Amino acid sequence: MRRVISNKPLRIIVFLFLEILSIAMGMGVPIFTILLGFLLGLFIPRILRTPSELSTQNLSLILKAALIPSAVTLVIMAFIWLPTLTWLFDSTRDLANFGIPMILYSPRASFIGWIILMVLISPFLQFLMTLFGSISWIVFFPNRWRVDISSSDNELAG
Repeated sequence: MRRVISNKPLRIIVFLFLEILSIAMGMGVPIFTILLGFLLGLFIPRILRTPSELSTQNLSLILKAALIPSAVTLVIMAFIWLPTLTWLFDSTRDLANFGIPMILYSPRASFIGWIILMVLISPFLQFLMTLFGSISWIVFFPNRWRVDISSSDNELAG
């Protein structure tokens, strides 16, 4: 896991800035964050510099790296949307005029569905887009992400 989370603070700061900016551009709806997941997925194979063969260990590194942005999105979405759950127990709130689409039959069910969509399903979609970006990079640019570990080990030893 140490290899997935780099010790370079600039990458982490840039990622957090882009994550918060993409959520802000969607005004709390993480549509741009899901699209950001694809762009992050394009960079994951290059950042990890996995060896030339696709072993289960290398694929698990990509999987762990794709989990990190979606976990950050899950925390931010929970921070934004979960405080509104108190509105379910407030009889003076009008959930029909909350401003969300009425995707289910009643305003209460639509509200609950919207919260589930924002907090749970959106980070999962970002995770899938990040994996899709990583696999797309590996498939379409197979020689640009591979690093020969043996030559770098020889340089370090010699």
